[in-house]
Amino acid sequence: MGFDFSLVDVFSDRPFGGNQLAVFPDAAGIADETMQRLAREFNFSETTFVLPPSDPSCTCRVRIFTPRQELPFAGHPTLGTAAVLARRNGAQAARQFVFEEGIGPVTVTVDGPEISLHLRSPRYQTTDEAPPAAAVAKALTLPEGAIAESWYAGVGLRFCFVRLAGRDLVDRAVLDKGAWAAGIAGSWSPELYLFAGDHRDGVPLHARFFAPRVGVDEDPATGSACASLVASLAHRSPERDGTYRIQIDQGIAMGRPSALEGLAHKQDGRITEVIVGGHATIVGNGTMTLPT
Repeated sequence: MGFDFSLVDVFSDRPFGGNQLAVFPDAAGIADETMQRLAREFNFSETTFVLPPSDPSCTCRVRIFTPRQELPFAGHPTLGTAAVLARRNGAQAARQFVFEEGIGPVTVTVDGPEISLHLRSPRYQTTDEAPPAAAVAKALTLPEGAIAESWYAGVGLRFCFVRLAGRDLVDRAVLDKGAWAAGIAGSWSPELYLFAGDHRDGVPLHARFFAPRVGVDEDPATGSACASLVASLAHRSPERDGTYRIQIDQGIAMGRPSALEGLAHKQDGRITEVIVGGHATIVGNGTMTLPT
């Protein structure tokens, strides 16, 4: 039996940049085990499968798989799936979808090449536990003094955020899987998102992301981390109300430059909405033949 798929470069306005994604826009009939095998076959950071919704208020259900496991939410797969569905439906004007994902409904707006996902009243997670600086530095093959600050946080997915003292240090980092397994793998979040730049409103950031636990040695663009990082900015601000923005370049060291934008609204001390946006470029289509 044949199942159509599309290939998308997400967080890029041109082919061969951004984060690669395979999308199966009509996945009804594909077994769970086969979905995981297909994700391993493509070996992108994620592969998505579009199914009829169980919640009638949603446009469709979207399942997201890394080469190793299913995720409840991820940014670039959500945006890329919306780009494929908008193209498939022949939409020319702005189009809005509500995806049923593991974290609940996710609203996505497609307006030409620009796509944004909206998380309303997101559940922001953090902990007083501090990441072990020495272990983090060793896992990144950097001196401990390279770490300016680090903390744990997440919206949908958890991250260990590591702000380094300079852009050159981000580029120099090399993941030592043995050191990561020994010192980081069992922590509140073993997913290492490192960046340089002041973590304040409107400042451009230069980032990389290592997530070996889910089968992604390095990710060229991480929308869920962008959401969590801008939510952290809002959460850590002493102001009870405000709008916070970040711009991130990622994937440079991998030869897949990516551009991400994050925005968070805060009202009465509570994060009311997180938005992640960027471009997506559909680069190909095909059919995967599967045994019946």
